[in-house]
Amino acid sequence: MEVNYVVTTTRILVVEDDVDIRHVLCVYLKHSGFDVCGAADGLEAIGLIPQYRPHLIILDLKMRPVDGWEVLHWLRAQHLTPPLPVLVLTALYHLTEQIHGFEEGAIEYLTKPTPPAIIVERIHTILGLSAEQRALLQRKRIDEQRSVLERVCIQADDFTW
Repeated sequence: MEVNYVVTTTRILVVEDDVDIRHVLCVYLKHSGFDVCGAADGLEAIGLIPQYRPHLIILDLKMRPVDGWEVLHWLRAQHLTPPLPVLVLTALYHLTEQIHGFEEGAIEYLTKPTPPAIIVERIHTILGLSAEQRALLQRKRIDEQRSVLERVCIQADDFTW
């Protein structure tokens, strides 16, 4: 008796307006065994998501004409169950931006430059979690970032004259 197995390759959508960064990420992810599609901005990503059906999105936040924040809003409005995991990869590094990214639906928030090997490791970790574990991780990240922000604010108050 012959058994046919269907192998599903994990689909990753890379949304990045810098063509060089997008190219490097796409090549590295393909070399790591993923099926990869790239989008140059949020508008293109929103058009690709329903047809490409990615398992995970790598999302830059600062793009035009439609930025990553708008993509996160759009994804939340779709009420996907389970939510589509989003790994933010951006130059925005302030704690308030990170907290906002997690609150808007990101499961991971990395700042540029991050080596592609670290990104692949995070993708494997994220995709290895259940939807419930992802939600708990997201909540934990928000709490951790808020705690750091509170400590920074308290320390800053200690230095005011």
